[in-house]
Amino acid sequence: MPAGEAFSARQEQDIAKAIATAEQQSGLKFSVYVGSVEGDLHAQAVRLHRQLADADSAVLVVVDPRRNQLQIVTGVDAKRRVDDRAAGLAAAAMASTFAVGDLAGGIVNGLGSLMEHAQKAPVLHADQP
Repeated sequence: MPAGEAFSARQEQDIAKAIATAEQQSGLKFSVYVGSVEGDLHAQAVRLHRQLADADSAVLVVVDPRRNQLQIVTGVDAKRRVDDRAAGLAAAAMASTFAVGDLAGGIVNGLGSLMEHAQKAPVLHADQP
């Protein structure tokens, strides 16, 4: 997660913990990129996502604070549990927190929202088809 000077050590720890929790609870891989993105944000986010190990089961959150933009990209397998609606809800949660000046808190909130949607539903009736 390239953060540069954007985050304090505590904020970096909070984001790392949110990533680890999301991965543990969902079984998907989560990555966050924070920094300036040149050109089309969506195209660059897709390019970054393709570079991830196990990109099919990965969720990438790209935040360009300079342009006040964010993009969430999901791999083929991850998209089954984090669809466009879930990604949109997470993006809205992040954007509202970013609007009050809390970049790290917005990322943590967004990861939490993505994790909730990505969690596997519990099997309630294993003995029934």
